[in-house]
Amino acid sequence: MQEETITRNTESATNPAERDMPLIQGSRKMQRPRWAELEWVLMRNMEAAVDVFMDKYVRDDGTLRWRDYWPGMDGADDAFEAFQNYPLFYALGASARLLGLSHQQWDSVAWQWTEYGQLHQEFFLWYDWMHHGEGSLFLYYMGLADPGSLKFLTRTLRFAALYDGSDSAVQNYDPEKRMMLSPINGSGGPRLRHSAEDWETHRAVLDHYLPPFEDLPGIPFVMRRCDWSGDATYRTILAAINERMAAGDVPLNLNATSLLTHAYLYTGDERYRDRVVEYLDAWLERTRLNGGIIPDNIGPDGVIGSRMEGKWWGGYYGWRWPHGALTIIEPTLTAGINALLLTGDRRHLELARSQMDRLYDLHKLDETGIPLVPQRHFDTGWADYRPENTKWPVYLWSVSQDGGDLARIARLPNQDTWSAVPTVVEKGNRMAIHPWYHYVQGLNPAYPEAILEANIAAVEERVNDIKNDADDVSGEDIHHWQDKNPVICEALVQLMLGGSTNIYHGGLMHTALRYFHDGRPGLPRDVGALVEAIAPDHVVVQYHNGSSDSCRFIIQGGCFGEHLFSACQVLDAGENGSRIFPQSSRWLAVELDAGAGIRLRLDMQRYTGKPDYRTPWMEEKDWPQRIRQRQIEMDEA
Repeated sequence: MQEETITRNTESATNPAERDMPLIQGSRKMQRPRWAELEWVLMRNMEAAVDVFMDKYVRDDGTLRWRDYWPGMDGADDAFEAFQNYPLFYALGASARLLGLSHQQWDSVAWQWTEYGQLHQEFFLWYDWMHHGEGSLFLYYMGLADPGSLKFLTRTLRFAALYDGSDSAVQNYDPEKRMMLSPINGSGGPRLRHSAEDWETHRAVLDHYLPPFEDLPGIPFVMRRCDWSGDATYRTILAAINERMAAGDVPLNLNATSLLTHAYLYTGDERYRDRVVEYLDAWLERTRLNGGIIPDNIGPDGVIGSRMEGKWWGGYYGWRWPHGALTIIEPTLTAGINALLLTGDRRHLELARSQMDRLYDLHKLDETGIPLVPQRHFDTGWADYRPENTKWPVYLWSVSQDGGDLARIARLPNQDTWSAVPTVVEKGNRMAIHPWYHYVQGLNPAYPEAILEANIAAVEERVNDIKNDADDVSGEDIHHWQDKNPVICEALVQLMLGGSTNIYHGGLMHTALRYFHDGRPGLPRDVGALVEAIAPDHVVVQYHNGSSDSCRFIIQGGCFGEHLFSACQVLDAGENGSRIFPQSSRWLAVELDAGAGIRLRLDMQRYTGKPDYRTPWMEEKDWPQRIRQRQIEMDEA
């Protein structure tokens, strides 16, 4: 008899850690769904594409085939980004070879860019938290892929010490003033004076942005044009940056809360949690003092605008330059989600919400009736009116499941176009979040197969680009490998886990579910997963085992175990297919016969579990102990 059952997992568990988990068993044979087949076509194609990429661009020792000299602050983040999806791919279920490559490529990129002079003790010597954030995504994904790694635990704690005030040699953060000391920071400490060499590789890029200041003599203030490549202009801008921008705090530094959250997920040390909340609350207080708009520059004395003649706008990566609202709203959202994860308290999302709403309150209507919101603030007031950023409210709702955030999405224009499957891969190998949102809202039923087919085509296109690329890439720009990287995981994360990869400039990944099997992360080979719907108190998900053998895997509530399961119902299985758990459970075990499929409603209590990186098999004694360095006393001459 083919049926589904839910029991308490006992004798059938081969590992003691699984014996107290609820067990869901499925034996109902069903035709392989097209989406499940396509998921593993994509997985296999990407595994093969990795070899093509590595053979073309990477030496046997893992270093990139590139130039022998690279100046300035920029570059290390881009090199890490070229491989950041490798550990994520492994954590989804790719072969163990991807984990080995992840370790190799992190070590090799860190070594190579240390030799270039951009890293010190494996961390960026100096840069801002837009680029720190991008480069750290590789680090964060390693927590999901290999939480037992002593090397990555050690790195994480060393890096976090740079930003929590505990490293006595490097003081990027002032705990008394609750502020970062410079927008440019890193393992070299706050960069309070920029050199001409620091910006050397970015000058040509910044030629196409507006000037960072409105009052520089001989430099007209116009959009998308500033002659950074001209030496006279460059000297003038650099002097103004050192006078007005180099010291003090900016909202972009809120992205550093992800690094502290990452350290908490390894250790559970409450001081990381407390520092995240403390720093976010400091910016909330500054916003209240500024009449509800977050200021973009805090002087070294802790006073809003003290280096900007009292202006709350005009700081580094602030309301005026270079991106405007993008690098203001996004860090508040990243930090708010981090604080929610660590505390379960939804009040931490209010800073991001308030800034989105404040901009919307300032909207104007274009000739077609579409609301346009200001993206920048100049000395003359709000400016650069454009349609509201449509990603932020969707990211926000995906973690909050809040009705107010649904209302923020509802006010966005042109949603009739959201179901269109993207054909262009965005920076960081992302695909648009809007079609997925429509899918889990029940508005885009064709999305799973369509996005997987689009991803398969994108991987094939990148493989062809790699094969046809010039053999000598030593003269290519720093983004060359990112643009060719054939590992595109966004659709798999959306469909298998029920979420999005992360906010790109330094967020952690937040999803409804995650999986483990056979002592490692990810789904077993040929097991497809599809999260169909997401609600405040449950998800609906289906699985299919396409292999010739039965399989066993574990479902986790949330990416970090932050959601606890309270009940499970096997849909379409009659009265015997449901169960309320006597106590909340972080994990559920699933057994599927060969060729069997199952569809589940999993009730969950969101943000009630303690988040961490542990796997179902890790106990406290299994966590690696950090190596302590000897204290050497040198003989006096």
